[in-house]
Amino acid sequence: MGTTVIEVDRLNISYGDFQAVDDLSFRVEQGELYALLGTNGAGKTSTLEAVEGHRPVSSGTVRVFGAKPADRRAVRPRMGIMLQESGFSADLTVAESVRLIGRLSGREDSVDRVLDVVDLRRKAGVRVGQLSGGEKRRLDFATAVYGRPELIFLDEPTTGLDIQSRDALWKAVQDLRADGSTVVLTTHYLEEAQQYADRVGLMHRGTFRHQGTVAELTRTLPASISFALSPGAPAPPIGAPAAGGPSYAIKTFQLQNDLKLLLDWADAHEVELRDLSAAPTRLDDVFRAIETDPTR
Repeated sequence: MGTTVIEVDRLNISYGDFQAVDDLSFRVEQGELYALLGTNGAGKTSTLEAVEGHRPVSSGTVRVFGAKPADRRAVRPRMGIMLQESGFSADLTVAESVRLIGRLSGREDSVDRVLDVVDLRRKAGVRVGQLSGGEKRRLDFATAVYGRPELIFLDEPTTGLDIQSRDALWKAVQDLRADGSTVVLTTHYLEEAQQYADRVGLMHRGTFRHQGTVAELTRTLPASISFALSPGAPAPPIGAPAAGGPSYAIKTFQLQNDLKLLLDWADAHEVELRDLSAAPTRLDDVFRAIETDPTR
């Protein structure tokens, strides 16, 4: 990393009186996998369309490889885009579709190689209209990565894919990153962002509520420890029982320390911690907190 691929500075996008994106700034560095996530209507689609060169901005600046996204001759050959819906002609074959998009992109590659990546070579002569939904998504991915572009946008890439196809897609993404490609991801599968993203930008109502690594985002909320005690057991060193029962639910920013304290206490007092569970904060917890926070 170290070379900025995408630079967005004080981006604003309005539709009449509605402010879809509000003073948004971020950078994506070469080789990163950056996940742009957001609640419904957060403005991430408008943001991506501006970065991809598909939508004009109301104010602010957007640069991709140092150029304006609208400068298609400078930007488009270096960029692969996997949209939520491709709009392929149903009458074209799989191979014809890949070849067409490849020519439009200005990149060089082998159709057979790309179809091998997504396990569609045996479908090369099949018309797109005869493909299943999952096969169409794999075709979308194939056209996005044709020519090994330096920058790849993946918009909900695994929707409709079975587990084997998902694994194969992420393996292909990791291979592209190993070759130096930069990836921008949007997904509703937050576990994918948690597993693969180097950094996350989490949008709500047109701007970022959080931006950083997954670890930085999850540290904004406490982890949890829950357990139950038998009647007559002594009081534990941390936490208070839930009303009307022997159950405990502890929120903590020091999960390892508090869990050790609790286990040491239980061992010393020969107490059973029934139904014990310890859960670190996950990205979806941060996401839910934004949606339910009335002050946001």
